[in-house]
Amino acid sequence: MRTCVGCRSRVVKSELLRVVAGGAGAERALVPDLGGRLPGRGAYLHPSQECLDLAEHRRAFSRALRAEGPLDGAELRRWLAEHEERPGRLPRPTGTEEGDTT
Repeated sequence: MRTCVGCRSRVVKSELLRVVAGGAGAERALVPDLGGRLPGRGAYLHPSQECLDLAEHRRAFSRALRAEGPLDGAELRRWLAEHEERPGRLPRPTGTEEGDTT
């Protein structure tokens, strides 16, 4: 079980998108982690614009990722816009096993 940083509801991990802070310095951005293996702390979010808006309004990403300063959400917002139109399971990279929870 994980908690969405936007709506704060607890759901199974497979229903949420893991997000990490990528880049360095002032260029830090929110990056979707489809495989769940990118380095660094992760925050979990429902793959919806509504939850992203809530999380940004509450400044939840900075807290959850323990990041100082603002995080650019443009890349994450673009990814959500592309994938929100296609409801269903989150796309996973090839080679990720269905039951893999690591």
